[in-house]
Amino acid sequence: MAQAKTLIIYFSLSGNTKRAAEQLQRKLGGDLYRLEPVQPYPQDYQEIITVGEAEKDHDRHPAIKQDWPDLSQYDEIAVGYPIWWGQPPMVIHSLFDQADLKGKLIMPFATSSSTPLSSTLTVMRQLTRMAGATLTLD
Repeated sequence: MAQAKTLIIYFSLSGNTKRAAEQLQRKLGGDLYRLEPVQPYPQDYQEIITVGEAEKDHDRHPAIKQDWPDLSQYDEIAVGYPIWWGQPPMVIHSLFDQADLKGKLIMPFATSSSTPLSSTLTVMRQLTRMAGATLTLD
């Protein structure tokens, strides 16, 4: 039986989630892809908060660059993100809106100084279900 091929997709502003994604890649192998919105987030922390909170409050899913690899070659996709207001940033919603993740095994990972990954799982379960994917924590 062939080994599952893994893609690690991550969104990172400060670099923390990027470092976590790189550590995961060293552990699991697989390919690494940085998720980027078409309109970059501001550099100023207070402006990031303003933009990110407005996206959340108004359910805005920012457009993302769609230069990702051919997803059909992957069985497992690790999705990494910083935790914003107890959930994934809205750019993660955009990933699930725009990518064909049907039939994929989705493994979430997140970074935060105070909020556990478990706080994001309700949203991640909804996103994976709507995409026809399966969420796993293993």
